[in-house]
Amino acid sequence: MELALVWPPEAYLWFKTLHIVGVVVWFAGLFYLVRLFIYHREAAELESPLREAFEGQYALMERRLANIITTPGMVVTVVCAVGLLSVNTAWLQQGWMHAKLAFVLALLAYHAFCYRLMGRLSQGACQWSGRQLRALNELPTLLLVIVVMLVVFKNQFPTGAATWFIVALVVFMAASIQFYARWRRLRAEREAAAAVNT
Repeated sequence: MELALVWPPEAYLWFKTLHIVGVVVWFAGLFYLVRLFIYHREAAELESPLREAFEGQYALMERRLANIITTPGMVVTVVCAVGLLSVNTAWLQQGWMHAKLAFVLALLAYHAFCYRLMGRLSQGACQWSGRQLRALNELPTLLLVIVVMLVVFKNQFPTGAATWFIVALVVFMAASIQFYARWRRLRAEREAAAAVNT
């Protein structure tokens, strides 16, 4: 007897609903967590005692975000994904699902790596620069786009012009964010230098 027969008829819809909610919560947490890492890292450039105050506040915010929002969102996502796969076991035989699961494993590794970075930041031992962290912050966006496309298109994954346009758009957005951050940093440095010279 297949496991799918054990579930009530509405189980699929409940699993799907909670899976989507979990994904939204998980990604919201991942996006904001690395932003906090960036601010935390840049706080190291401040003078004491302001530096210690900001670093302590960012460390507290990071822990709360990771433990109260991001990780519970990940757990709901994974648990409901297992539920969806138990209702639709045929998906496990399809190539698009194999690809999706591989990208989800990459996201789980990213999540674990964020915890490692959080620990290093709280110890004052993080070697990543603000610029590197900004680049890292773009990775879940790319993975999210790929996973959503796999879910929507399944085995008919598009490879035409529209796909490359979307890829180019995502790359452009990521590059724009990096450019804006660099422009803002350079402007702040110029303003600081002008204030010293006056």
